[in-house]
Amino acid sequence: MSRVRACIVIPYFNHPAAIGATLAGLAPLGLPCWIADDGSDAAGAAALQAAAQTHAGWVQVLRDERNRGKGAAVLRACRAAAAAGCTHALQVDADGQHTLADAPRLLRAAARYPDALVLGLPQFDASVPRARLHGRRITHVWVWINTLSLAIRDTMCGFRVYPLAALLELAASERMGERMEFDTEVVVRLAWRGVDVVNVPTAVRYPLDGVSHFDLWRDNVRISAMHTRLFFGMLWRLPRLLWRGRVRALAAGDSR
Repeated sequence: MSRVRACIVIPYFNHPAAIGATLAGLAPLGLPCWIADDGSDAAGAAALQAAAQTHAGWVQVLRDERNRGKGAAVLRACRAAAAAGCTHALQVDADGQHTLADAPRLLRAAARYPDALVLGLPQFDASVPRARLHGRRITHVWVWINTLSLAIRDTMCGFRVYPLAALLELAASERMGERMEFDTEVVVRLAWRGVDVVNVPTAVRYPLDGVSHFDLWRDNVRISAMHTRLFFGMLWRLPRLLWRGRVRALAAGDSR
């Protein structure tokens, strides 16, 4: 447990209606929080500042004047958290989809497995758009191909706990997509580096009045390009991945 000093990071871009409730739901955790404002408009930035003032003392806002993408925002907040001495970051999206009552479960998993990446495993209700569900299934298949493993159950949920040292070492040495493709790409690349994954089920809902910044054409093109990059990256890592899978299979057999 002593190895883990956790915090919260939130990538934020124009979610004025949801950010107040999100921070209120996270307040009982008693953790410091860094919010990366990814170039929100005046109304979005004002709502964020008002919510941060309500929770002054544990919330800090990092403002970028132009929109760089979710991945860039996550990394900016994580770098600030690591500089302040944090070892693990609970990533929470700002749009109100996550069941924040499950945050302690993710944090407990991180404390038990401090070297692992803890991923929220979405349990969807009827509010999930069918097109989104179909897209997730396609991504799942590509992730299984590109990691040669079924261990990663979902890479698109933004509710997760990063081991910061592993994340920031990866970000410093490899170039990754900085927008909607980031959530998936970072998981695959960490898995390639031998970071284990722990999946924690969590309920996910899509609010009727929720705001999504997913661009159906542009972001799907980016995601398709990411899968292509990762596939070719997997090919030259193939011997190592096969060997690692064999070693883990043998270890699992010995433990039974």
